[in-house]
Amino acid sequence: MAKSMITDNTATNVLTGRCPKVIIQVNAALTGNIKVIDGISGTTADVATITNPTVGSIYEYWDFATGVRVIASTTCDITVSAESGIGH
Repeated sequence: MAKSMITDNTATNVLTGRCPKVIIQVNAALTGNIKVIDGISGTTADVATITNPTVGSIYEYWDFATGVRVIASTTCDITVSAESGIGH
């Protein structure tokens, strides 16, 4: 399982390749948004845009084909966990 602690507003490639499940946990309230992308490039959210999440929020997403990329619009404190491979 790949795990990333994200604290800034840069694009973060959490995992490359197929991913059956992604969990995003918000550790501190965020005024802004988090883009969730199926891929390892680009900035267009094709899975989800999470807007103004509150502390303790947990989001689950399924069946990423090419990778997991997360972009926060501002300083943040989130944890992204991604399972790799298939058959989970």
